[in-house]
Amino acid sequence: MENEFTTVGKRVVRSDSLAKVTGEACYTADIKLPGMLAAKVLRSPYPHAKILRIDLKRALKVPGVKAAISGFDTYGIKWGVFRYTKDHPMLPTDKVRYIGEDVAAVAAVDEETALEALSHIRVDYEPLPAVFDPEEAMQEGAPQIHKEFTNNINIHVNIDVGKVDEAMNKAFLVREDTFKAAGEAYAMKEPYAVVASYKNGFLDLWMPNAGPHVRAKALSNLLKMPLNRVRIRHINSGGAFGGRSEVSPGDLIASFLSIKAGRPVKLVLSREENATSTRQVHDIIATVKTGMKKDGTIVAKDYRAVYDGGAYSSTGPIATSIPFYVYEECYRFRNVRYNGYRVFTNKGIRGMYGCHGRAFLAGNEAQMDFMAKELGMDPVEIRLKNGLTSGEVTATKSKITSCGLKETIQKASEKTGFKKKWARTQRFKGIGMGCVAMMCGFPMGFRSGSSCYVKMNEDGQVTLVTGVIDNGQGNESLAIQVASEVLGVPMEDINLVNADTEATNLDPGSYSQASTFVGANAVKVACENARRKIVAIAAQKLGVKEADIGLKDRMAYSRKTPDNKMRISWAAREAFFRGEPIVGTGSFFPKIDFEREWVSRPWGQMAGTFSFGTSVAEVAIDSETGKVSIPHFTAAHDCGRPINPMAVEGQMEGSIQQAGVATIMEGNLWEGGFLLNPDLLEYKVPLACDMPDIETIIVSSRDPEGPFGAKEGGLTIRMNAHSAVACAVSNATGTVFRELPLTPDRVLNALQRKKGVKR
Repeated sequence: MENEFTTVGKRVVRSDSLAKVTGEACYTADIKLPGMLAAKVLRSPYPHAKILRIDLKRALKVPGVKAAISGFDTYGIKWGVFRYTKDHPMLPTDKVRYIGEDVAAVAAVDEETALEALSHIRVDYEPLPAVFDPEEAMQEGAPQIHKEFTNNINIHVNIDVGKVDEAMNKAFLVREDTFKAAGEAYAMKEPYAVVASYKNGFLDLWMPNAGPHVRAKALSNLLKMPLNRVRIRHINSGGAFGGRSEVSPGDLIASFLSIKAGRPVKLVLSREENATSTRQVHDIIATVKTGMKKDGTIVAKDYRAVYDGGAYSSTGPIATSIPFYVYEECYRFRNVRYNGYRVFTNKGIRGMYGCHGRAFLAGNEAQMDFMAKELGMDPVEIRLKNGLTSGEVTATKSKITSCGLKETIQKASEKTGFKKKWARTQRFKGIGMGCVAMMCGFPMGFRSGSSCYVKMNEDGQVTLVTGVIDNGQGNESLAIQVASEVLGVPMEDINLVNADTEATNLDPGSYSQASTFVGANAVKVACENARRKIVAIAAQKLGVKEADIGLKDRMAYSRKTPDNKMRISWAAREAFFRGEPIVGTGSFFPKIDFEREWVSRPWGQMAGTFSFGTSVAEVAIDSETGKVSIPHFTAAHDCGRPINPMAVEGQMEGSIQQAGVATIMEGNLWEGGFLLNPDLLEYKVPLACDMPDIETIIVSSRDPEGPFGAKEGGLTIRMNAHSAVACAVSNATGTVFRELPLTPDRVLNALQRKKGVKR
């Protein structure tokens, strides 16, 4: 490959930009098919109640209604990401477990008719005692939400490495704090929607999703249909953030309604339904105990974290583990104990999130700052001392193959003048730093790898077929950019076929941070295999050795004598004459321990590689109101070699908004089982006027396994941005924060605590 890259590493306009800014991009709710019906869902009014009877007869008599279903019309198969967490019936027949749970549904000629039909469905309930607090749910005698899970403990992750108690007893300084964080809403601009069309024994589906092949397999099981007859089609997604990772009750509902009616069915959730009846983000209570030497070395960590999981398991084992893993991948823990509990409550289901675990992560970082101060150190020094480096192994036995953590800390610190500002704290102003790591592709069995197919047409144009999916990150453009670099043709010459289970091979999807490290690697391998065929023909035609051939700007040329060249399209036509068209297939599997399991065996190589990042936030507090503003935010990110620096910067900026600024305003509010802020009027998301001045710094560590040295880009900042803001507010108030979000009342309480006065 040429020393100078043509496309990789360049700031290119994303391939999907024009369609999205002009409104031409098609989303699920935009789909119109002949004879399409509108679906609506009847939802539970109770947080916990037995279902005594569901009667659909009157609803079916409403003119214009073509189908109606309840759980009694399904196969009763329960969904779960893991075999030991299959507890979600999608449409229940025994009891409801949260307000807003899907109970029955209708398909009619229009939405108005469907809504009228819902009022004719009769459901008889017997209310049951409910529990809404995870700590209360764990107690003996609490209402039992699932009989299979004692004390409502859905998942218990226990990790115990070294001699924690002994090391803690010998530590020079020990501190223990408890931190809380409210759950958050994903707040995608696109409410969930699904279109199902059943015809001739085949079911086509469109919906925003993070992994089409995973979704197809789940629905194949739930519908008892062969996998090749359940086809997830490509569609644009209006946001994911972790919230599109799993099969949804809406998918099953639309599918069964289409099968019953024999017509396409579209289900579009309202904004309120999107908040109450799809998976959202866990509330967390985290107790962090840390022991340090006098020189600031961490000698022991002891954790207890409780996650409010809502009514069903969802990604329970993963969600309970990830906050710990992204932290142990960042710092050196020789003695560490983690007890993570995901607990059932009678609230909506909680799932994965792009900045999951904020109480745990921000609590660790804020506590570290105060311990550093007590030891006469600054936050930069103590992080450098305890941060992992390339070649080291984490507490749970993952080797770090490339690591730019030190560089991100130093560059963010230097750019912001962190040490001086920390040492010279101004009244009601603060600065804070957050660090974290991020795995790139965790174990998913044979779905851990990705496969790609590429073909070159006779005119030199390229078709790329890959399972890589784009939820807004720029993954489609990334795949095209990699192919462009390898094949020597401009991006506009490449047609992408992706995220369609009928046409593409397996791919992990856009969770587990695998799209670049795994998906783009498969694209690179496939294109390299096709490239070899082009090079072989060009070398023959130009009379040079294959090692001398370069591909660039649609031309194959001799590196030694660049004027000796030919069009790549000529090589493509020659290949067709020979009956050996230029095609290539390629796969990539990360080097991970496939025996590793989230609960039963939480050790072994977690991922092929890890990315690293450091965020620095500067805050100002209005002492009268407690309102926090964030005038400046700096983020430094080790993403390996950035394929498209502009796209990485965009992800970093979005992460600062979603996690950093959200730290001072975003949180779900509950009254019993009722969500009080289910819309974007009451649930406050950051607006343009709330955004800080942002400086992004890309640190390139050139990962040895990544495509062109690339790793995950963006999510590392999303996982530490809240830590930087929480640390900055703690610095400004002089006391460690207790609860997120850092709303004005909580900040005023912190200021009063520092003064020793109760409000």
